[in-house]
Amino acid sequence: MKHSKKFLWLTGISVLTILTGATYFLLSESRTKVSPESSAVAEDNLFRYQVNGLNIGLGINPSTPRVGSNELIIEVRDSSENPVSVAISAYAEMPAMGAMPAMRAPADLKQRNPVRFEGSMNLSMRGEWPLTVVIKDPQHGDKRLQFDLATDREGLAIAAGATPVDSVTKTTVDADIITIDNRRRQMIGVETDVVSHRDLIKSIRAVGEVMFDEQLLSHVALKFDGYIGDLKANYVGAKVTKNQILFTVYSPELLAAQQEYLETLKRRQKNNSEDGLLRAARQRLALWDMSPKEIKALEQRGSPQDFVAIYAPRSGTLIERNIADGSAARKGQTLLTIADLSRVWIEAEVFEADLEFVQVGMPATFTLPYLLGRTYSAVVEYIYPYLEGDSRTGRIRLSFNNPDGVLKPDMYAEVFLKAELGRQLSIPEEAIIVAGDSRVVFVDLGEGRLKPVRIKTGRNAQGFVEVLDGLSLGDTVVTSGNFLIAAETRLKTGIEQW
Repeated sequence: MKHSKKFLWLTGISVLTILTGATYFLLSESRTKVSPESSAVAEDNLFRYQVNGLNIGLGINPSTPRVGSNELIIEVRDSSENPVSVAISAYAEMPAMGAMPAMRAPADLKQRNPVRFEGSMNLSMRGEWPLTVVIKDPQHGDKRLQFDLATDREGLAIAAGATPVDSVTKTTVDADIITIDNRRRQMIGVETDVVSHRDLIKSIRAVGEVMFDEQLLSHVALKFDGYIGDLKANYVGAKVTKNQILFTVYSPELLAAQQEYLETLKRRQKNNSEDGLLRAARQRLALWDMSPKEIKALEQRGSPQDFVAIYAPRSGTLIERNIADGSAARKGQTLLTIADLSRVWIEAEVFEADLEFVQVGMPATFTLPYLLGRTYSAVVEYIYPYLEGDSRTGRIRLSFNNPDGVLKPDMYAEVFLKAELGRQLSIPEEAIIVAGDSRVVFVDLGEGRLKPVRIKTGRNAQGFVEVLDGLSLGDTVVTSGNFLIAAETRLKTGIEQW
């Protein structure tokens, strides 16, 4: 009886052990099998995107890509979450660096169910491996999506080709917003500045030339034909003073006019009166440049003078001489030109786009190439009302007192003007990317998010650009590294979408 009880007890223990082992084996088998809905990246953990009527889910396992094998999961549905018939290919490609050629890691995608594709891709080394996904869709058209992918950096970031969908609200996220982590921002050298109001002063540079002040020029000419006697001002550059004798001239007409005056004078002296004929004869001599002093001397002498002196009308420098001793002089011919160089003009050419900022009376400075380190002040005296057709520039005129004669006509000068544009909303010039007729900036939204924004710009001044539309006071814009950001995220190919 004791033995039978012992046998039953041992048999019970054995059965219990067998059942326990079988249960453990079954549970182990169930854990090793992967359900159809399980994956390295669960369905709910896929990043969601929309593009042209398709809903796309994409994920990678591990979530931080590594050197070696990585699993890529892609799901494609239509806008009603129904399966679609598409063909998908994907590859990661490390760009060429120096002598090292580009390396490509294709993803061996297999369709697991009507909406899901899975495959592995082998990343052979650490670094940036931008991911390209190509979806061939006969119904909705082919799509090409590009993502930022790098080893040792978690997740994927859309670069171009699709619109992200918020995983909580299921609404689309701004497709233009891109995300660049702090490490890549440092590598690119991203710097930012704040959109603010600034007192803009536009600097205008113009090339000028020293000219004679035309108001201080005198042309010496005769009102009759004659012959030059003694030429006193006989070389260009000679200094002359007002009322100095320039030359003497003989003219039969002037001689006859003197004789006529003397005869009229004698007849009127007998009558002890002066009538209109005498005044007319004296006026004729005066109009022919005989001075009152010479007419008085003629009266006292009582005989005409063969060679009459011609006097300087102003003090200055002789800049033109067209006569010599004994040469003939025609009526109206310019014989001598005298310029007063105590004041000169500087005429400068201003670009057409800058003319609107130039006003009469505004201060200016100029320098001379041969007098380095010296700056002269002047005032804009006149703006010519026409453009130079060939150069499309406008001429302005400065006036400068030149008592020491430092400035000489035909010298070159650099003219500088400063136009106050007022207090304007502005950003640094470096923040702007020129894309055809568009002007684009990257607005820093914080947390590594950047958004390309098309703006309308106005005038440039001091390295800043006036913002007319597209930005608000206090916005932060990228001022350095923006071209590299555009290249890195492939946004240059989609610039028309900005």
